[in-house]
Amino acid sequence: MRYTYYDYLDLAPGATPARIEAAYLALLERFGYGTTDAGQDMSGLLMQVHAAHDVLSNPEARDRYDATLAREEAMADAELKATLDQAEACARHRVQDSTAWPSDAFAAIAA
Repeated sequence: MRYTYYDYLDLAPGATPARIEAAYLALLERFGYGTTDAGQDMSGLLMQVHAAHDVLSNPEARDRYDATLAREEAMADAELKATLDQAEACARHRVQDSTAWPSDAFAAIAA
């Protein structure tokens, strides 16, 4: 699964600029030192949080990012539809093949 910048900030795509800022500051406060209380390294997550904030807090960058997400979603939907259509066609083909042979045809061939 691919995470989006909205996921890193735990936000819905329609989040307001104020909500983006609040989520960013809350995450910085929570993981500000780059580790958890248990000593887990969170530096990778913090880099993603900073990148998410940089993009989502800039209206032009956010518009470009949202357009990219929409294109990727449309491509994924088209790919899924093609896969399901292909599976349906294969299933129809198997049903047609199974009805083409009478149930005793194999017995007649074997005899």
